[in-house]
Amino acid sequence: MSTVTDLRGTIQDLDSEILNLMSRRQELVQDAKENHGLKMNFPFQQAIRYMDQQEVEMVATLIQERIQTRAKAAAKKVMYYSREYQQEDTIITINGERIGDGNPHFIMGPCAVESYDQTSIVAEKMAQKGVRLLRGGAFKPRTSPYDFQGLGVKGLQILSRVAREQGMAVITEILSVDQLDEALPFVDVVQIGSRNMHHFPLLKALGRTNKPILLKRGLSATIEEFKLAAEYILAEGNKNVILCERGIRTYETATRNTLDISAVPILKQETHLPVIVDVTHSAGRKDILTAMAKAAIAVGADGVMAEVHPNPAKALSDSKQQMDLYEFDCFMDEIRKIVR
Repeated sequence: MSTVTDLRGTIQDLDSEILNLMSRRQELVQDAKENHGLKMNFPFQQAIRYMDQQEVEMVATLIQERIQTRAKAAAKKVMYYSREYQQEDTIITINGERIGDGNPHFIMGPCAVESYDQTSIVAEKMAQKGVRLLRGGAFKPRTSPYDFQGLGVKGLQILSRVAREQGMAVITEILSVDQLDEALPFVDVVQIGSRNMHHFPLLKALGRTNKPILLKRGLSATIEEFKLAAEYILAEGNKNVILCERGIRTYETATRNTLDISAVPILKQETHLPVIVDVTHSAGRKDILTAMAKAAIAVGADGVMAEVHPNPAKALSDSKQQMDLYEFDCFMDEIRKIVR
C-alpha cells in the first residue's frame, strides 16, 4: 500500500509532467497565432473552467516560468564544437601526423579498393612522397545500385595490410551502425560520407568510440547543419572530429559539386576542430585539383584529400576524377612549393 510520502512524490512528478506539457502547448498556441494566423478552439481551455481564480493564476505563472527557463537554457547552451567551449585548436594525432597544428596534411588513395596490387602500387608511390594517411573505399555508397559497391570486409583487410606494409594509417568510410564491429579493427580513422552526415544513429554510435572521425559535409547541408552533425559525435564523448568540406550541390554543371571555399575560414573561426578539403569530390575533374588544393591551403585548411589510381581509365569508380601516378607526382610537387 502506498504511503503518504509515496503519493505526494507521485503527485509532484505528475504536476511537473503536466506543467511541462502545458508549457510546450502554450508555446505552440502562441506560434499558431502569431506566425500562422490560426484561430483554433483549444480543448484545454475547457479544463480551466473547473479551476478557481487562484488556481488559474498559479498555473499561468508556473507555465510562464517554465517557458522562460527553457528559453534561457537554450540560449546558454554552449556547443562542444564552439570556440566558446574551447579556445585553442584541437589537434588530432594520427600516425605521427598532427592534424590541426597549422600545417597542411595529406590524405590520399584510391576511390575504391579494387585489389591488393592496385592499392599497394598507390600506397607505395604515396609513401615516397611522404604521405602517411591512406584513404580507400571498401563500402561504396553509389548513386546507382548497379555500380560497383566495394569489396566490403575483404577490401578493409587489403587496405589494412597495405597500410601496415607502408607505415600508413587507414581512413575509410563506414556506412551503418551494424558494420562497426567488423570494420573498426581495420580502421584508424572512420570517415562519415556526405550521404550519412544526417545519419544520427551512426553519428552517436561513433561518438561512443575512441576512433578519430572524419565528417564530410552533406551534399546540401548548411554550415550550421554541418556543425550540429559534429555536435552529435562530440556530445557522446568523442572529441576527435575532423571536418571535411567536399563541395555542395548547386546549379553549376562545370564541376561535380561546388567547393564552398568560404566554409573553411568560417569553420576555423567558429569551431576549434580541424578542417580539411576534399578537392577530388568538389571538382569531379582532375585538371583543376592543384589550383583547388592551393586555394584550400591559402584559406587555412588543415589538410587536403584527393584520389589516386594506377590506371584511372580502368577504375571501377570515379575514373574521371582520380589522378594517375604521374599526375599525383606533379600535384605533390606543386603543393610542396607553397608548403613550408
